[in-house]
Amino acid sequence: MTLLTEGSQAPAFEVNDDSGSTVRLADFAGKKNVVLYFYPKDDTPGCTREACGFRDNLSQFDSKSTVILGVSLDDEGSHKAFKSKFSLPFQLLADTGGEICSAYGVDVKDGQYPARVTYVIGKDSRIKKVFPSVSPDEHPAEVLAALQ
Repeated sequence: MTLLTEGSQAPAFEVNDDSGSTVRLADFAGKKNVVLYFYPKDDTPGCTREACGFRDNLSQFDSKSTVILGVSLDDEGSHKAFKSKFSLPFQLLADTGGEICSAYGVDVKDGQYPARVTYVIGKDSRIKKVFPSVSPDEHPAEVLAALQ
């Protein structure tokens, strides 16, 4: 698969989050920047460190008018448990059919585990930054720096 490029229009999506609420990219257009981060699996060591890094820096993302959306192929129940266990204050999107992964060119290993890729999407719904290879421990700081 080929990742999207900076400056291109971010593909629209509509999917349920960890609470069963419908989330659309269009909900944030003109209002917020979006960090759309793809990760392999709920409650695994690297994914937990990455999610907790975003959690621990949430006030800085808020100050930059930015929301965090995590995406994996896990279902709503798995996301809800992961979110609760680690007090994650942002939405986790249940891309169980892999439609968002496909639209954003994110490879899915063994049909189950999305690659660790992040897109920063501007208020204008255009891709501002692509992180094609992510280190879970350093990634939240990298994303914050890209929002400067």
